Amino acid sequence: MRILIVALAVTLLAGCVSPGDLQKNDPSFKAATAKDPKRYALCVFPKWQDARSDASMSETENGYRLLVASNNMTDELLDIRKAPKGSTVTLYQRMAWSPGYGRGDMKQAIKDCL
Repeated sequence: MRILIVALAVTLLAGCVSPGDLQKNDPSFKAATAKDPKRYALCVFPKWQDARSDASMSETENGYRLLVASNNMTDELLDIRKAPKGSTVTLYQRMAWSPGYGRGDMKQAIKDCL
């Protein structure tokens, strides 16, 4: 019985995708903006929340991070970092080729706020 429980736990953990795992892949979108990280994040975040209610935002050492996750998997990660003249914006997606729920609206919000 213990072996079955351990095997199930390992299987569940194998399906997890953390933000760090996502950042190991090539970004789906990358751009620069003249807006500072806070101003840009506050423009994008409400639109992400409209598209996906599970969107979250956190402050990082160099800017902000917007995240959408479901079922222990990070689906979307927007990394906003301070740059000499504004911010750099990098979008990482778990399955960039997949038309996920709200994905089009979230990508459009990134572009609209630049």
